[in-house]
Amino acid sequence: PYNKMLRRFAGDLVALRCNSCLCGVLSSRRQLHARAQSAAASLVGRDFLCLKDFTADELKHLLWVSCDLKTRIRDKGEILRPLEGKTLGMIFEKRSTRTRVSTEMAMAILGGHAAFLTRDDIHLGTNESLKDTANVLSRLVDVLVARVYRHSDLDELALHSSIPIINGLSEVYHPLQILADLQTIQERFGQLRDLTVSWVGDGNNVLHSLMIGCTKLGMHMRAATPKGYEPIPKVIEKAKAFGKESGGSLYLTDDPRDAVCGAQCIVTDTWISMGQEEESKQRIKAFEGYQVTPQLCEIASRDWCFLHCLPRHQEEVNDEVFYSDRSLVFPEAENRKWTVMAVLLSLIKEHLPVTTRPTF
Repeated sequence: PYNKMLRRFAGDLVALRCNSCLCGVLSSRRQLHARAQSAAASLVGRDFLCLKDFTADELKHLLWVSCDLKTRIRDKGEILRPLEGKTLGMIFEKRSTRTRVSTEMAMAILGGHAAFLTRDDIHLGTNESLKDTANVLSRLVDVLVARVYRHSDLDELALHSSIPIINGLSEVYHPLQILADLQTIQERFGQLRDLTVSWVGDGNNVLHSLMIGCTKLGMHMRAATPKGYEPIPKVIEKAKAFGKESGGSLYLTDDPRDAVCGAQCIVTDTWISMGQEEESKQRIKAFEGYQVTPQLCEIASRDWCFLHCLPRHQEEVNDEVFYSDRSLVFPEAENRKWTVMAVLLSLIKEHLPVTTRPTF
């Protein structure tokens, strides 16, 4: 929509100033360079539905903002309230722990207010069309997070709204989770490019977003899924194309050992997503041999780590791995707060990080 375009380009304007002394000139150049980097990655007014819609530089910018906020607020105790007076609408058709709590806390910490709405609280496509809901909420809140059963509902909300729409999870993608995963991996290894990430599990929404995020950033993605549970073809095609552009790669197999071999990071998720409970017996049988264990991880890189977006079940990963020093699942969960904070802030207003840009 036209309003979104206006808000985005308004955030790209940078003031130029002249300085008479050499020190002033050098300082100004550094500031202008940092502002130019920020303006180039301006996301003001954009929707956050899928990582494929963002360039590698834009994703790196979001991760930099997240790192900046985490360092300044958590580590240095700064009080930052750039979203004071701003409001967030949260539509959740599916239950949630990390997405709900991280998003509400992120908005509150930045000075804003969040309104949580379930299917019982709002007429989402039932007694009121999605088009009308989008138009109404665009006049009541500044940004909207929606956790839905159908990704097409997010597309329709975005089409008819004049505010940014954020994907809190759909059946196809879970981009907020992958930002947190990427930040966790970067914090562990000090970089992202050329690292190998292994997936052992279902070809679900988390894998789809992980494939796109990794291949966008020049990483090597190796995914093992049972036959019949592969990621959807259109995502495979996009991820392979992104890998060719970035120097990354995507490799698919049905052998967990093949996927894990040499990997720096091993990732899994639930085998039974919300709405698939009736398939539980069938799925558990199909995923035999896919549990992440110390024996499986022996063939990974010597410095391997483990991620899981939670909640976790015993059949997916045993306690030896899940509660080991290699497991980063709880720092990963914490990073959900900082990364969604970065997304909220970046879509609402321009933010110039002051901390050193991490290596990606």
